[in-house]
Amino acid sequence: MDKKKLALSAMAVLATVSLAACSSKSSSSSENGTTASLKLSPTFNNKKATNASATKNSTLKLAEPNDSPFQGISDQVLSTNQEDADVFAPGGGGSLFNVDKNYKIIDGGLANQRINRKAKTVTITLQKDAKWSNGSKVTAKDIEYPYEVIANKNTTSQQYSADFNTIKGMAAYHTGKAKTISGITFPDGEKGRTAVIHLTKVTPAMKYSGNSFIWGTVEPYEYIKNVPIAKLASSKQVRKNPIFTGAYKLDKVVEGESTTWSPNKYYYGKTPQIKHISINVVSSNNIDKAIQSGKYDFTVPGSVLHGTDYKELKNVKNYKITGQPALSYDYFGFNVGHYDTKTQKNVMDKNSKMANKSLRQAMMYALNLDAVSKKFGNGITWRANTLIPPIFSKYYDSSAKGYPLNIKKADKLLTDAGYKKRNGSKWRSDPSGKKLTIYFGAMTGTSAQAAEYQDYLQQWHKVGLNVQFTGGKTMEMNSFYSTLQKPKQSSIDVYAAAWGVSSEPTPTQLYGEDATYNMGHFVSKKNTQLMNEMNSDKAWNDTYRTKAFKQWQKYMNEQAAVAPGSFSYNWVPVNTRVKGFDMGPANNSFWSNLSLTSSSLK
Repeated sequence: MDKKKLALSAMAVLATVSLAACSSKSSSSSENGTTASLKLSPTFNNKKATNASATKNSTLKLAEPNDSPFQGISDQVLSTNQEDADVFAPGGGGSLFNVDKNYKIIDGGLANQRINRKAKTVTITLQKDAKWSNGSKVTAKDIEYPYEVIANKNTTSQQYSADFNTIKGMAAYHTGKAKTISGITFPDGEKGRTAVIHLTKVTPAMKYSGNSFIWGTVEPYEYIKNVPIAKLASSKQVRKNPIFTGAYKLDKVVEGESTTWSPNKYYYGKTPQIKHISINVVSSNNIDKAIQSGKYDFTVPGSVLHGTDYKELKNVKNYKITGQPALSYDYFGFNVGHYDTKTQKNVMDKNSKMANKSLRQAMMYALNLDAVSKKFGNGITWRANTLIPPIFSKYYDSSAKGYPLNIKKADKLLTDAGYKKRNGSKWRSDPSGKKLTIYFGAMTGTSAQAAEYQDYLQQWHKVGLNVQFTGGKTMEMNSFYSTLQKPKQSSIDVYAAAWGVSSEPTPTQLYGEDATYNMGHFVSKKNTQLMNEMNSDKAWNDTYRTKAFKQWQKYMNEQAAVAPGSFSYNWVPVNTRVKGFDMGPANNSFWSNLSLTSSSLK
């Protein structure tokens, strides 16, 4: 399993919540809303016996809830959305490594990894019987080629970041100064089983899948070598006839609509049991009815189901609801600076409108995120208390308070900081007495989401802050992100957004001084120091690393330049004829472990 960081769409921002206007009359909320009120298990422990005949001859029918056709990019290096990863999931995504429950890389996958801190190398060795679904061998070159695709100056991949520059020769290849990556070598040749990655430093993050230093999937070099990298995403090798290393091989793809699969006879791992798998895109309007009428065995783990869906499906006959905390979170960002294109670094502007920490804290205390989640989340969503999601149980700080509703505290913070109502105005002015209008950026989504944004505005108005939508209304998603990603902008002061995070929680790609994803431009020496400590030499000690993560969470909460919004479950309704379902990270043979207890859906 290799998860990547993604900026999420409007539909995914509070995707698990169905919202209507809810302006709470209370002035404070309890602080126990930072844990899920629901307890879901990632496993469906079906006690029924497997029906061998049904398993051998039936089709496992899966749904991908989505209101748009999937793009159809099967290659993990080139794909940027969850939907493509979902519909091609039975093929294994070219994943190199097995992981434990904390996404730590363990032996037994397509390849094993060895980190040598003294030599500053990572050695990746393939299984002897590793093959692609067309029967060709997986080679050392297949380990190396993703780096060429990612860093090529003509690539359509969006995975490159400065962290890859820890690989020797990577920067030179990326800028076009070198034709090969000198820091990746092949002890037994390109067609051998081993690739050695030579680094300028080795970090603790490299122990985990989804880290931003070592790429976690293979590319079928011999199969795609004649396709120019710039044209790879649109090639038939990627879109129509892709090959895979996982338990299943692709039989057919109907563009944007469905994929069908059968067992991959060349798979190195546990032999898959079910004869056929089909995955169909189902609209959000139809998904509940489809499950209620027993059309599908389950929704693809990782796909988005909403809180309203949970309300409709939680008691549906012949299904078991499974789930685990999602690799994502919603947040509020404040514009406190700009991006210097010359130095390629974010810079704090001490005179920016939102530079005052008390103002930011007050705006967060004014919101009633507990009430929103309790009333409309149906237990699937809850108020977030930090910027590390709880699925990272080792690093997540469950003791953090976050920002529960406290109108009294919000008022005091504002007044003490000099934000006062003057000359009979209903609105507070800034400390120098100037009129203060704060512009809120939010993506256009459902009517329910619009109602929630109105609730935010009402809560801010309650504490005397004149907060208005940027441009007077919500923003189309592409316009929203293009505005925030400008080096310098003044049209959005505060915004609601969401991150899909990778399976390694280091936040430097999101909040580092040189991170292009750092759209609010918060920078401080302390923030840099705390993030660096997560991957320092001392951080090879797990206790130290955990402490570093918790110190960073505490610091970011205090600064409130990026503030936690909500956490949610990734949840799946599973038909009771399915046996062996376990969506937890440590189940590295997810598809092979599935069997059926009946030939027909219940």
